[in-house]
Amino acid sequence: MEKKEFIKDKVFRFDDEIKYADGAIVSKNVLKRDTGNISLFAFDKGEGLSEHTAPFDALVQVVDGRAEITVADKKHLLEKGDSIIMPANIPHALKAVEKYKMILTMIKEPL
Repeated sequence: MEKKEFIKDKVFRFDDEIKYADGAIVSKNVLKRDTGNISLFAFDKGEGLSEHTAPFDALVQVVDGRAEITVADKKHLLEKGDSIIMPANIPHALKAVEKYKMILTMIKEPL
């Protein structure tokens, strides 16, 4: 099965690598490994991910637009250039205040 991730040894800009879709969330793998993933997302305004937890820390970097990210019931408004770490095993949610693009980096602990 073909790996769907970014081409190595090629210069790119995250903002140009993914397009918005009306009423949807679009995602693309940058790198996908057993030890963690880097993914690129584009959220249309009003779209989001409901509250959930993950067993590892996750870094969000906003590359376009604005998002409301809730971590342990505390709301954070992020815009282009802002980042936040969502800690492992702590409830978090994401919502597009306006359409936005983000890089999500998840690092997994060895078992």
